[in-house]
Amino acid sequence: MLRTSTFRRCLGALLAGLALSGALSGCESLQRTDSLFGLITPYRIDIVQGNAITKEQAALIKPGMSRLQVRDILGTPLLTDPFHAQRWDYLFTLRRPNTQLQRRSVVVSFDGDVVKGIEAGDLPSEREFVASISRFKDVRAPKLELSEDERKALPIPPRPAAPVVEPEGPVRSYPPLEAS
Repeated sequence: MLRTSTFRRCLGALLAGLALSGALSGCESLQRTDSLFGLITPYRIDIVQGNAITKEQAALIKPGMSRLQVRDILGTPLLTDPFHAQRWDYLFTLRRPNTQLQRRSVVVSFDGDVVKGIEAGDLPSEREFVASISRFKDVRAPKLELSEDERKALPIPPRPAAPVVEPEGPVRSYPPLEAS
């Protein structure tokens, strides 16, 4: 009788250990697949860091511009190193779940307070950038300009006649400014 109760305790402990290890290994597999049975997935936020710089913005930077002009066009640089004061680094990173990491770098070098040059890799245009960050893949950019035919079809606005403005209040006369 003593042997069977000891056997049952050992068997119970063994089964509890197996159940616990199975449950823990299940937790590990959930972390790897990022979903519960392929149905429930946790919410992951988009992580955006740095300055998004496009081809059009980089084309505006010309040698001879001041640091203030560069800051007005590109924004404040992400990295300004005191050991490399003649260099501004603009970095952009977009980490979004289930998509490829986007990383871009633009380096503006200075000679004193004047732009010496700009190093920009393959930057997207503004339309390409908007399409790359859009969650909806069939996003059509809004039409920003009218065609020549559409401009001609617009009605010509009437020119309002300028109203005659009468002075209001009492009429005053002032003495001459010359001293006698």
